[in-house]
Amino acid sequence: MITVTEAERIIRAQTRDYGSETVAYLHAQGRVLAENLFADRDLPPFNRAMVDGVAIRHDGYRQRGQSFKISGTQAAGDNPLPRGGEGECIEIMTGAALDPTFDTVIRYEDVRMSDGLACIELDEVRLGQHVHLQGSDKKQGDLVATAHSIVTPALIGLAASIGKTALRVKKLPRVATITTGDELVSAEDTPSAFQIRRSNGVTIGAVLQRYGLTADWLHLADDEQEVRAKLAQYLQEYDILLMSGGVSKGKFDYIPGVLQGLGTEKLFHGILQKPGKPFWFGRHARGTLIFAFPGNPVSTFMCLHRYFVPWLEQALGLPPRLPEYALLQEVVLKPIHLQCFVQVNLRPDEGARLQAIPVASNNSGDFSQLSQGEAFMELPSGKSRMEKDEICRIWRYNN
Repeated sequence: MITVTEAERIIRAQTRDYGSETVAYLHAQGRVLAENLFADRDLPPFNRAMVDGVAIRHDGYRQRGQSFKISGTQAAGDNPLPRGGEGECIEIMTGAALDPTFDTVIRYEDVRMSDGLACIELDEVRLGQHVHLQGSDKKQGDLVATAHSIVTPALIGLAASIGKTALRVKKLPRVATITTGDELVSAEDTPSAFQIRRSNGVTIGAVLQRYGLTADWLHLADDEQEVRAKLAQYLQEYDILLMSGGVSKGKFDYIPGVLQGLGTEKLFHGILQKPGKPFWFGRHARGTLIFAFPGNPVSTFMCLHRYFVPWLEQALGLPPRLPEYALLQEVVLKPIHLQCFVQVNLRPDEGARLQAIPVASNNSGDFSQLSQGEAFMELPSGKSRMEKDEICRIWRYNN
């Protein structure tokens, strides 16, 4: 049995690049950008009015109460109207392009309009006020987004603004989430008195959707021949198998033995941690990686966030996350030889230091409390008692 640090090192060593592909920008949400994006023209591409009001030339302004003759009205998208002469202004709408003969915009709220005149009711007018200057955000050819960024709604909007309607993104591995056990039925079915609804595969799939990754949901019965036949097929069809259940020491826990007989190399089986001690990890000859988590919901959920999600982010080329730490707010007793992961809620104290408040949970099968927590706190081995205000690393999951 290995330590958490050793397990992390072994898993990270199996990182691989699945290449890239081009997708329509409207379908790129959550994907990882595989190219730099550059401005195709200045942003903004012209001097634009930032408010509805009147446009003047600043050197023509003298004092409060001064009136300008209104020579026209310009909407956003119209060709810019030039100044006709000294003492003239135009009404202009937000987003409209400003002709070079104007350099300042005054809000309607600061102007009194009557008889074709605009009387300015400000003591001071600044040169260039309420004008968004051409190229002040980015110049043509400037870098606007870097590769290895997650495609967010804001980045999709940015892509639209530079006419980038197809984005090169990191290709996603083909993933199957596989649950095991005769006691599990579909969430849509009515379980018998001694069955429960499947939740682990659904939960894993929901986490993967944050990365734009859609996994196939599969289930294996407690039948060794079926497990062998189906896994032989899945190892050829998928890049990643995320399994839940069937890896402990029970009579029907066939997964480790079957995988070994199918040409899979076991890289480890068992970690000195709680929950999730029976976690099995291996690699098939064709390159498929198998993350076989224990079947208890909290164990699956913790292992997914502690091991698989960091591996996936590394495989997709995302920058490594900075570690987060918090102050434990209760005394916690634990097995001295195990690294323990405790569900916690987080809150800042008066000094903006993050505090971790343990969430009461019965055991690793108590899935109901996961929705109430925000993170796992990683308590080190070598100690049987963790004191209040000890600083430990946290792994967020409900964000």
